Order: sequence, then C-alpha cells, then structure tokens
Amino acid sequence: MLSLFRLTTIAAVLAAGTAHAETISKDDDCVYQGQVVAAIQAARLERVKESQLAEHIAASNPEWPERYNKAITVLGGPIYDLKRRDIKSVDLGTQWKDACQSK
Repeated sequence: MLSLFRLTTIAAVLAAGTAHAETISKDDDCVYQGQVVAAIQAARLERVKESQLAEHIAASNPEWPERYNKAITVLGGPIYDLKRRDIKSVDLGTQWKDACQSK
C-alpha cells in the first residue's frame, strides 16, 4: 500500500491545491478526495492506461468539483505503481477518506 509518508505528502499537496477557491468543509473535501482515489483505482483495475487516466475519468462525469480533477495526475502515479492484485481487495477511496478525516 501507499506508505504513510507518501500518503501524507500527497494529502498535503491536495489540501494546498483545494483550499483557495471555494470554501468546502473538511468532511466534504475528504469525501471528494476519496472519490478521486476510488475512480483512479477503478480505472487501474479496468486496465486504463495511465496516459489516458484523466480523460477516462472526465468522461465519466464525476460528481466532485472540477478542481479535484487536478489531483488525478498527482495521485495516478502512486496508485498505478501498485500491483493490480494488491488493490483488488481493498477500497483505496475509503482508506483515503478515513486517513484524510483523521488529520
């Protein structure tokens, strides 16, 4: 899985990138981040190429605010580095949301 250091670093990058535009509660922010991670995981399991990841997810018309699309490329690399067999039986989106909310 993602190391705690990588998770913390990525979460900090996302928080910095999402804090400026509109005011979103921490809980909503964590939910949106979890949805992005879950979408990336689903694309990885569907064997979508990493180079087509952002377009693939955008085509699904995600429900999160558009600014969260920037996180797709940031999070895509670390998730695509994981072996598919290792992410089949875990819910990365829920894990991400829970880790985000625990801060």
